[in-house]
Amino acid sequence: MGTGSGSVTNHTPSFSGSLFQERLRTEDWGPRFFAYYYKQWDDYQMSYHTHDSTEIMYIITGMCRVDVRMADGSSEQAVLKKGQFILLDAGVPHRLLVQDGVPCRMLNVEFGFARTASGQLTIKQLAQEEDTVHAFLTRSTPYLVLPDPEEVYHTMKSLVLELDQRGLLEQRQVQTQVQVQGQKQELEQSQEQTKSGPPPVHMRVIPAEERMLHREARNLSSPEQGMLVRTLFIQLLVRIARLRGEMERSALDQTELYVKRTIEFMHHNMDRSIQMKDIAAAVNLHPGYLHRIFRNYMQWTPTDYLTMLRMEKAKMLLQQTNIPISEISDYVGVGSRQYFHMLFKKYTGQTPVQYRGSMEREQWSYPEESE
Repeated sequence: MGTGSGSVTNHTPSFSGSLFQERLRTEDWGPRFFAYYYKQWDDYQMSYHTHDSTEIMYIITGMCRVDVRMADGSSEQAVLKKGQFILLDAGVPHRLLVQDGVPCRMLNVEFGFARTASGQLTIKQLAQEEDTVHAFLTRSTPYLVLPDPEEVYHTMKSLVLELDQRGLLEQRQVQTQVQVQGQKQELEQSQEQTKSGPPPVHMRVIPAEERMLHREARNLSSPEQGMLVRTLFIQLLVRIARLRGEMERSALDQTELYVKRTIEFMHHNMDRSIQMKDIAAAVNLHPGYLHRIFRNYMQWTPTDYLTMLRMEKAKMLLQQTNIPISEISDYVGVGSRQYFHMLFKKYTGQTPVQYRGSMEREQWSYPEESE
C-alpha cells in the first residue's frame, strides 16, 4: 500500500472538475464550489465513490483512513492524523473509514471550475505569476497527502465559513421572498405598498451563536459565490502548491542522504555476504522503501548496484593480484563460486579465467620503453 506522499504518477485527468486539466492553464477559469462540511465522524465506513469535482479533506482532530483505488485496479491507503489533509482529484474512486471510538473531525470542500467573468482573477493568471502553482498544476496525481503548519487550515476554515455565511443568507433571502409572496394579496391592496414594491431583503452577518457545530451543505447552486470565496481559493491553491514543493525538496534532500549512506555501507561491506535487509537496517529504513527511493534516484536497484561494485572489485583483483581465481569470490562477498562465475560472465561477457588471461596478454603486449 502507498503512503500518499505525493509523488508524480501516470494519472491522467479527464474530468471537468480536475485540478490538473490543461485548460485551467490556457483559458480563463475560476473555482466553483459544489459542497462543504465541517463535521465529526465516528465508526463510519463510506462506500467507494467518485464525483466530478476535486475534494480536500482536512483533519482537525482525531484520525481517519482514506482508501484510494488506482487506475490499475490496486488500492492505496492514506492514514490521516491531526494537521494533515488529502487532496483527491476528480474522478478518482475513494472511500473514508473512521474507527469506532476514535472520532475524526474534519473540514471538507468539493470544487470544480467555471468560466470567469471579465476582470476576475483566473487560475491561468495565477499559474503565470506563481511558478510553484504552475509546477503543481502540471504534475498530476490521483491524490496527495500533505502536513500543514496551520496555514491551509486557517484558509480552509475561512473559506468554509464564507460559503456557509453566503448559504445561510441565501436561505434567509429565499424564506423571506416566500413570505413576501404569501402576503402578495394584502400588499396589492395597499397602493403605497404597491408603489414602493415588496420590502427589500437586507444582507446581514449571521451571528456565531446561530451556527451549529455541525455545518454541511451539498449541491450548492449559486452561480456567483463572491470575490472573497475566489480570493480564499487562490490563497488555498498557492499554499498547497508551496507545501508540495517544500515537501518534495525535503524528500529529495532526505533521499540523497539515504542513498549516500547506502552506497557507503555497500563499499565498506561488499566483501561480506550482505543482503537487502542488512543494507536497509544499516540506514534505518524499510527494505521496500529503500529499494524504491534508491532505484528512483540512482536508476539502479540496490542489488544491481552492489553487484556492480563487487564485479568491479573482482576485475581489479583478477588484473592486479595473483589471488587464485577460486578465492576471488570470497573477497567480493559472493559465497558460491559457481554463482560468482555466473555473475562475472553476465557482467563482463567473459569468465574469470578468460578475463585474467586477456589482461595478462595486454600487459605482455605493451612495447618496451626506449632508453
